[in-house]
Amino acid sequence: MPEISAQLLMAELPDISHIITEDDEPVDNWFSEKQQRLLAESLNSSWKPGRLFIAAANVGIFYAVHQPPIVPDMFLSLDVQLADNIWEKRHRSYFLWEFGKPPEVVVEIVSNTKGGETDSKFRKYAQMGVAYYIILDPQQVVQKNVLRIYELTAGGYIPKIDRHLTHIRLGVTLWRGIFEGADDLWLRWCDAEGNLIPTGIERAESAEKEVHLAQERAEKLAEKLRLMGIDPDL
Repeated sequence: MPEISAQLLMAELPDISHIITEDDEPVDNWFSEKQQRLLAESLNSSWKPGRLFIAAANVGIFYAVHQPPIVPDMFLSLDVQLADNIWEKRHRSYFLWEFGKPPEVVVEIVSNTKGGETDSKFRKYAQMGVAYYIILDPQQVVQKNVLRIYELTAGGYIPKIDRHLTHIRLGVTLWRGIFEGADDLWLRWCDAEGNLIPTGIERAESAEKEVHLAQERAEKLAEKLRLMGIDPDL
């Protein structure tokens, strides 16, 4: 009986043999490449929401069998997880019918006027049901603001006046700092309280600093005990 059910289930899945999941198109520039990784890596390394999620960069989202995919610079999808075999064709990209839902957040990084971030992609993400659409335009190529955040409503996307993604207890901020040797203005994630979500390296450096401070405190305490005639080793 389970075998019959599996056969029926496979029969209901769309035929994707014609779909090309990778087209080998490169990313636009160094900033975009680093920004994508910063957004995905910090969540994967440090965010602990208590639920499953996928945070990925430059992975195609297939929303219809006979439509080409849309490839956001970065997306976040909650309550889903990657399949065990990610080489299998139906698991190589984000197929909406496989995951059963669209991502909650999509981020696009503008590098020229040809990306469609404010028109074609804007419409497609709304049709897909992406709750939050974020456009980062570092050089203000297609919009007046460096950062714009849109929230999906019954009538379509509306601009948010704040940077809180309330429904998923996350936020974003523009952060001036150094990432992988590049000093620039970066888009970063914040938790619900507004604390910056660190990268894996930042977490390691913070832990190392705490250990160093603890050692310094212990050494100072030991020196005080010695001045009082007390052997700290006892």
